[in-house]
Amino acid sequence: MIPNTMKAMVLTGHGDIDKLEYQDVPTPKPGPGQVLVQVTATAKNNTDRKAREGLYPTKKGEMTSFRMGGDPTFTFPRIQGADIAGRVVAVGEGVAGTRVGERGLLDFNIYANDRRDINLTPDYYGHGADGGYAEYVALPSDQFHHIPNPELSDAEVAAMGMCSYQTAMHMVTSANLRSGERVLVTGASGGVGTALIQLCRIIGAIPYALSQQDKAELLLKLGAEAVLDRSDMDTFVDRVKAETGGKPFDAVMDLVGGEMTDRFIDAMIFDMNARDTYPRLSIAGASGGNISEILWTRIYLYQVQIFGVSHGTREEAEQLMAWICDGQLKPVLHGAFRLSDLHRAEQYFVNRGSHYLGKIVIVPDSQWEDHGQPWSLEGA
Repeated sequence: MIPNTMKAMVLTGHGDIDKLEYQDVPTPKPGPGQVLVQVTATAKNNTDRKAREGLYPTKKGEMTSFRMGGDPTFTFPRIQGADIAGRVVAVGEGVAGTRVGERGLLDFNIYANDRRDINLTPDYYGHGADGGYAEYVALPSDQFHHIPNPELSDAEVAAMGMCSYQTAMHMVTSANLRSGERVLVTGASGGVGTALIQLCRIIGAIPYALSQQDKAELLLKLGAEAVLDRSDMDTFVDRVKAETGGKPFDAVMDLVGGEMTDRFIDAMIFDMNARDTYPRLSIAGASGGNISEILWTRIYLYQVQIFGVSHGTREEAEQLMAWICDGQLKPVLHGAFRLSDLHRAEQYFVNRGSHYLGKIVIVPDSQWEDHGQPWSLEGA
């Protein structure tokens, strides 16, 4: 039985967590080409907070969310939550009824067209349409991918959501990373960072993590070649040389930005004679600051290639789903909160300490016993 109303955490406007209200709202119905998914877990992403706070400006002084397609799509009320795992409970017109009962994971993008190789106007579920911080959500059938792996819990499936993994994949493909290349992964302990470490190993590249040293053991176990301490950037290049045998990084996957970006470029260009490819910087975040001061002469004289990355393509999402299904990609799940406790989950996320690695997932209260309790952060 599908109820007429459901519980959801509804964002009522830009602002702090008080703008997130736990409400009863109508249960959506699947339209043509859609499936209705009973949500079992949705991964928490920093983009939820940044969109809520209006921290995606493309002009100085504006408070907004990104609107690459023209008109703003992030309107209120809105249910956030992009990385959705759950089970199909109903289908819309044109969708096979055999899909009912499937456990799946969402490719979170709202694509502007059917192209598989490019995505120029990125938008996503939880931003331009309602997402997974609810008990049910209607989604495109062809973007809700069947994940049958019995060894993975629903919380672990959500932890491999495309907001992090597809962003990481697009950073890798944009920079054309190759087997044997040395790659710096900044923000290595977060969702995109842990995905990048795994993706580098899948394609044969060698990932070096930038993080706090108390996370080194976990990052090394995940696949990092070495962990560089982010607390001392003054000696960064010397430490890079010590770890790589004097070789520069071939590429940097940057989630930090700010004043650190110039140091990351240093780590790619200190010995150009040791290179056989151009230095490449993929950037998909600005947690260290939205403005970097860099001499353009350093960029063009050293031929540094810079790739801005936001979201990814259908082709990349399908490759990631295949790697999840065959076990090459592993979840990095930190823990779970109830949907009704999303305020505390947001506070925990912002103030996360040195023990934090990977993803937090949000589980509807009605699904908590089965899908949240084993990973509970209640009382944390």
